[in-house]
Amino acid sequence: MGLFSFVTDAGGALGSSIYDMLNDDEDINKPATISPERMSEIRTKGMRQALDEEFGDTVSNVVVAVNVDAVTLTGTIADQETCEKVTLSAGNRHGITSVDCQIEVEQTAPEAVFYTVKPGDSLSKIAKEVYQNAGKYGLIFEANKPMLTDPNKIYPGQTLRIPPLS
Repeated sequence: MGLFSFVTDAGGALGSSIYDMLNDDEDINKPATISPERMSEIRTKGMRQALDEEFGDTVSNVVVAVNVDAVTLTGTIADQETCEKVTLSAGNRHGITSVDCQIEVEQTAPEAVFYTVKPGDSLSKIAKEVYQNAGKYGLIFEANKPMLTDPNKIYPGQTLRIPPLS
C-alpha cells in the first residue's frame, strides 16, 4: 500500500501505561528514563496486542515493527479492506507519525481514500463533502469499525478510511 503520514498527537494511548509496563510497583513519583529502543519495543508489543484485540485471527500473519514513531507492517492479509483498517489502526495511535504498509493483500480491490478529520467535522459533514450526500455517513462509520465505536466520536487529526461507492 505504501507510506502514510499521521498526526503525532492524535489517537489513543498504545496499550497500558508505559510506566506500569516498566516499573510494576515502584514509586510513581520517581522519574523513569526510557531509551528509544525500549520505547520502540514497548510500542511494538502494545500495537501487536491492540491489533490482535481489534482484528483477531485476521491479522495473525501481519508483522508489526515500531521504530520510535514509525510503524512498518509486513506479512499477508486476506483483503484490501482489512489491510487499510490495520494501517489506520496502527497510525491512529498517539506518538505515531507514519506507517509503512508493506502487507501483501491476497484479494485485491480498489483502495479507499484516507481522510484526516478537521476541527468541526462530523461523519455526515465528511460524507457530504466526499459523496455529496450527508446520509451516507453510515458507510464511513462501517468502513472504520472496529476503530470507531460511535459515529459521534471522531476527533481532529484522526485518519479515517473513506471507501469508494459501489
